[in-house]
Amino acid sequence: MYLLKFKKNLVEKVWGGRGFEKTLGFDLPTEELYGESWEVSCHPSGMSYVENGKLEGQSLEGLFQKFGKDLVGEEIVEKYGEKFPLLIKYLDINDKLSVQVHPSDEYALRVEKEFGKSEVWYVMEASEDAKLILGLKKEITPEIYKEKVDRKDFKGLFNEVKVKKGDFIDVKPGVVHGTLEGSILICEIQQNSDTTYRIYDFDREVNGVKRELHLDKAMDVIKFGEEVEISSESSREKTKKQDATVEELIRGEYFSIDRLLIDGKLIDEEYKNFKIYSILDGEGVLTSENQKYEVKKGDTYFIPSNKEVLIEGRLEVMKSYI
Repeated sequence: MYLLKFKKNLVEKVWGGRGFEKTLGFDLPTEELYGESWEVSCHPSGMSYVENGKLEGQSLEGLFQKFGKDLVGEEIVEKYGEKFPLLIKYLDINDKLSVQVHPSDEYALRVEKEFGKSEVWYVMEASEDAKLILGLKKEITPEIYKEKVDRKDFKGLFNEVKVKKGDFIDVKPGVVHGTLEGSILICEIQQNSDTTYRIYDFDREVNGVKRELHLDKAMDVIKFGEEVEISSESSREKTKKQDATVEELIRGEYFSIDRLLIDGKLIDEEYKNFKIYSILDGEGVLTSENQKYEVKKGDTYFIPSNKEVLIEGRLEVMKSYI
């Protein structure tokens, strides 16, 4: 086992843009608009394949089946069995993202036969007018919601929230969310799921056809009165560790995430389970077991269980683990 880099799975989206090229330096294969880059995925909708080293070309699913606890850690295998638990993406949003909601594990496993979708967004870049939909207004009851949606009247239903670079947003299952204005580049960490229930798509047409809505299932899973937690860089707790500042972004049931601001060196000790590094900014070198890996903004690396990593350079890193 060594540090794994996967090929980027780039997905065209009607609300996408060219930000992956302009901001993250990705090579985009066509002139179309791209909205998602699936960085680490063991989902059939966008499987990851190794890009580096002797395992090049092998799928994450195949590696998980072959190496099990040596790849992800014994605790992960015991808890999740054959289901890899996380999915990491970058999102480039330049038009309205449909108003949507995700189910919990209980509902999704019963109805969709896959995990629910708890996710978090870290805002890497945002225009000054960037505005999201996050939750329903407090006065919206199930009865009011259903009456308005049946009339296709979506005005006054949603909380509108301005966001900025550095904001961290916890989008729990049952929280209605979407985008309204501006452009926003996001690093998204989520459960391994591709289940989304679309509530409203602004009457947009794709190839002359309006996209499907999922109003009944959405009604089943919406949590009314749920408040969304947003933290900013100034409000988060920080600790110093060697040449780095460490911010604790979340400790949760499905994932834990730290933001590492490194100017020099940081030894990230071995951990019982796998970790994922999303390189949000800067450039540097990762060293593990005498192997060096040059990294830059937009890269993503999978760190197998029980691997110590020396991180050197000037880097902003999102570290995701369970």
